[in-house]
Amino acid sequence: MIVGFIGLGDQGAPMARAIADSPFDLHVWARRESSLDALAGHAYTAEESPAVLGAVSDLVLMVLRDDSDVEDVLRRQGLLAALRPGSILVNHGTGDPDAAIRFAREAAERGIEFLDAPVSGGGFGAEARTLATIVGGDEQAFTRAEPVFGTFSSSVVRMGGPGAGQVAKLLNNALTMTNLKNAEDVLGIADAIGVDVAAFRELLATSSGGSFMIRALGQQITPDIAPHLQGLMRKDIEHFADAVGRLGVDVSAVRERGLAGAEGLPAVADLVDRHLAGR
Repeated sequence: MIVGFIGLGDQGAPMARAIADSPFDLHVWARRESSLDALAGHAYTAEESPAVLGAVSDLVLMVLRDDSDVEDVLRRQGLLAALRPGSILVNHGTGDPDAAIRFAREAAERGIEFLDAPVSGGGFGAEARTLATIVGGDEQAFTRAEPVFGTFSSSVVRMGGPGAGQVAKLLNNALTMTNLKNAEDVLGIADAIGVDVAAFRELLATSSGGSFMIRALGQQITPDIAPHLQGLMRKDIEHFADAVGRLGVDVSAVRERGLAGAEGLPAVADLVDRHLAGR
């Protein structure tokens, strides 16, 4: 299988390296040639455009920031028109479920399968090849693509038809961000009353009060990356609110708490970093 790949960012680059280290034949397009440096020492073929990449690939994975970037690559840069009937197109980014359904419909008109397959675990999980890949789309296309997903994932779950992967990822992110707000509040209180936050965080790693976000603070989430993650969180909670709100469910309280979690991320990342540095 020839696997095309677009999106060599902090998360995409280690995903592409995992594919390169597998038996699959990796072909890559990057907007900036310097992005290919992330694949140094790994076997791959660089293509000159998304259209050329699509024409030679059996499966194309995209790890892009948002649906507007996906639309740009698919339409303006010619990827969708270049894909062969029977090939599979995958969006690993987090976006709107309705956009995923639209992409799937447009792909089907050309005889192409589309999977919305957002990933959870961040750059750290991508490097460790332990991402959770959450998939929506045709079951047969999922079965064909699953071995590729397995190169960078420890968990690959099909949630249902088109858009189902995005719905599940947005629900996951809503939990992540509200859990982050809980961590910010409690760690702030601990610091205010003189508790050793570094030791407390170590305790939480194996106690009932722990969470993924508490484990990530000071490891995957550091002060230098917190502003970038903050922007992604704000985007994702709005996607969540829009998507679920269209179904007639009031999610205003979850949205507000999620936004509050994103707002306080840099401060709590600094707090944990300061305590870890002082040990």
